[in-house]
Amino acid sequence: MKVLVCFSLLISSFTALSAQSDFSWHGYVSQGLTQSRDSSFITDNNAVTAELTEIGINGLYRLSENLSIAGQINYLDGGNRFEQGTRLDYLFVDWKIPDLGAGWQAHIHAGRFKNRHWLYSVTRDVPQTRYTAVLPQSVYFDGFRDVALGSNGVLTSFTHFGENNIWEINWSYGRSHINDAQRNFLLGEEANGKAKQDFVHQASVFWQPSSMAWKVGVSWLNSDFSYTPAAQDNRLAGNANIERFMLSAQYFAEQWEFSMELLSETQHSKGLFAPDFDQKRRGQGGFVQLRYLFNSELSGLVGYDTYDNDRNDRDGKLLEQSTGGAVPAYFGYQDTTTIGLRWDIAPKWRLQGEYHWVEGATRVVSLLNLNVAEQADKNWDMWSLQLMYWW
Repeated sequence: MKVLVCFSLLISSFTALSAQSDFSWHGYVSQGLTQSRDSSFITDNNAVTAELTEIGINGLYRLSENLSIAGQINYLDGGNRFEQGTRLDYLFVDWKIPDLGAGWQAHIHAGRFKNRHWLYSVTRDVPQTRYTAVLPQSVYFDGFRDVALGSNGVLTSFTHFGENNIWEINWSYGRSHINDAQRNFLLGEEANGKAKQDFVHQASVFWQPSSMAWKVGVSWLNSDFSYTPAAQDNRLAGNANIERFMLSAQYFAEQWEFSMELLSETQHSKGLFAPDFDQKRRGQGGFVQLRYLFNSELSGLVGYDTYDNDRNDRDGKLLEQSTGGAVPAYFGYQDTTTIGLRWDIAPKWRLQGEYHWVEGATRVVSLLNLNVAEQADKNWDMWSLQLMYWW
């Protein structure tokens, strides 16, 4: 109830401001039912729950012809997938650099900017832009939703509109706050100290022909994390580095759309578990999905998503052996088959459903949790049904 009251006050304030031609705002409300069976990824004890709520308000205030401020506040409840509550998704100053000539345009975002480096990173916070409530976890795993959505720092974006090609070049540098839920995903629930993202450095390049039928791109990410233990803690001081390379592609036709992203990421951890602990592993994965438009109101989706925690241990057997059987082998990978259906039942109203069949559980919970074996069976599934409205 407090959340609804706060958002009602925001709507009233934005409505008053929107009378000014230099201010615009939009919002959305989404509510659904969801369940994960034989896994704690969304719900515990196979429960069906209404913990599938998203309420957001975003606005743009134009200070001058080339300068504006954009922001969004969001209330999110997704069961066990991420921390429940209200958050500031982004708030940044957008400076449109005066015409650079030769077909180039450029923007600089300073503040808490949005991630523009992956296919769906810039829209994952808005339910009506997502084809499924649970995005492919190989790339968009929900344990790090808030960290991956944006960063506090600066982003530059350059776009070139040529006669036959469209180029987009993005670069960003910043950091994000690590909350307790994200700390636990990294280090397990036994960690009591402070996890910090020291920096995240990203770059991406996308190309499209002038017809805009294709979009292909590559991206790079490098980020350092550090950990300061509490007075009573089962973890030691330490740090970790993550480096990710991705290949992205989309194809648009009259009645269907194909998209895919492939990734390879290296994680190098030191300290944390023992003074001389030094471990390096490389995870690999990606997804492909096909969306078909039956008509202007109805569309369907099929997809496949896969992720291996360590490319040298794709079946997880070495993981199970190294933990003395405490972590079952199927926590070393996760393969998901998805179907979805979207129905635009009225202007700005949508009903969307999905079903996921999953083998493996490496994205369900931190592999460092003492009770990891209790968190998921080898084969499990999840589904959701969402009703959404936007304005």
